[in-house]
Amino acid sequence: MTLSPTLNTSTAAAGTSAAVNPFGVGGGVAAGAGLGIEAMFAQILAAVERSTRGNGAHTPLSMPPSPSLQAIVSPFLAPSEHPSIYVPPPTLNHSSSFPAPLSDFWAVVPAGGAGTRLWPLSRESCPKFLLDLTQTGRSLIQGTWDRLLPLTTPARLMVVTGSVHAPAVQEQLPDLLAGNLLAEPSPKESAAAIGLAAAVLARRDPEAILGSFAADHMISGAEAFNAAVNEAVCTAREDYLVTIGIAPSGPATGFGYIRLGKKLGVNGAPNARVVEQFKEKPDAKTAAQYLQSGDYRWNAGMFVVKARVLMELLHEHEPSLAKGLEVIAEAWELEGDRPAESAERRKRVLSEVWSGLTKIAIDNAVAEPAALKGRVAVVPATFGWDDLGDFSSLSDLLPKESNQMAILGDPSYVIHQQVAGGIVIPLSQRLVACLGVDDLVIVDTPDALLVTTRARSQELKKLVAKCKESPMWRKTT
Repeated sequence: MTLSPTLNTSTAAAGTSAAVNPFGVGGGVAAGAGLGIEAMFAQILAAVERSTRGNGAHTPLSMPPSPSLQAIVSPFLAPSEHPSIYVPPPTLNHSSSFPAPLSDFWAVVPAGGAGTRLWPLSRESCPKFLLDLTQTGRSLIQGTWDRLLPLTTPARLMVVTGSVHAPAVQEQLPDLLAGNLLAEPSPKESAAAIGLAAAVLARRDPEAILGSFAADHMISGAEAFNAAVNEAVCTAREDYLVTIGIAPSGPATGFGYIRLGKKLGVNGAPNARVVEQFKEKPDAKTAAQYLQSGDYRWNAGMFVVKARVLMELLHEHEPSLAKGLEVIAEAWELEGDRPAESAERRKRVLSEVWSGLTKIAIDNAVAEPAALKGRVAVVPATFGWDDLGDFSSLSDLLPKESNQMAILGDPSYVIHQQVAGGIVIPLSQRLVACLGVDDLVIVDTPDALLVTTRARSQELKKLVAKCKESPMWRKTT
């Protein structure tokens, strides 16, 4: 689902790069073609392959500091004379009406996912946050980095991700400090991920305020976003756990809701309110009632809170989880450490403690019980937001003519006639021809083909689970 205001998908002039097709289709090496989502695949898969070899070595790509990113080798599409979806980003303007950066603010980016909601475009080894899905020349996690820099600095930006994805994250974010990349040995839901960042920060600066923003969400309206975060930080300074509520554009049943309470009257946060209640994903009738009342906002999972306060809440509601996170944080960094020693110690303590931590979402762990005690606040926001949760959402975001099919990839591989809506992603170098079919989702990769409808695309997770039972599954991962 795409929300207003409309995301800006304007592009700059394309750069040059060399490309190799390891699948041996359409052949050879050529220069002068820019690369986008196909190039991201190459970087990700190469990084994952290195990480799974277990040699411990990691050599970052030679590239300029963020926000610039060089084009890289494509495993899917051979270069052609047709325009590429890779577009080098323009120099970003980080001007804002607020002082930048906020002196006590740390940005935390949880970057997880099983790669099921946009399969086979995304995979377990390369989830969507590592891909450029909107033809901007930046992956979703790079876009999140760019968005947060006006509010903080590279030294105060942390990423929590799976250990298998850590090399690719480091390559895409070359300015990310090694001590600020927290690699989880296995998925443990958001309470452990955000809690680990809070535990590490609490030892560095107990009064530090962290803001958690997912790596794979799309946001439009930079000034509105900055304003909402600024208000959330002001409110968090009063020891509230703060969430940012998204104005619903329709009676959506795929999101949780937040019921607004009275205004708090916090200096610097005129719109902050107490959270009366968190609501689970409703049915269509209930969602329509929420929308009509005007008293509800979507819960986008954005939280802003002092590191110390979050650890206190975890100790109160999930004490075993809090204790385990503090054991990890205690060993995270020691004065006088050498990088190699730090990395080895972190890996060792994570292997010893992480598997025993409680697997629970931060909403269930602390936000919901704390709201019952009046300790949670919400800042209603006006920026556009989309969680890119399915191919229907992705189709809405891509530029296209009215009532036409969206194409992510090289359009020369797609021929369509009398087709309305839908999305095609051609990544196998085969021609995809569509006649008289509306609102289809077609994702064609070298090892897997998906055909569904936009209306059923939210059910993809169930299909992927069934695919995993097939003996062919191991050939697609």
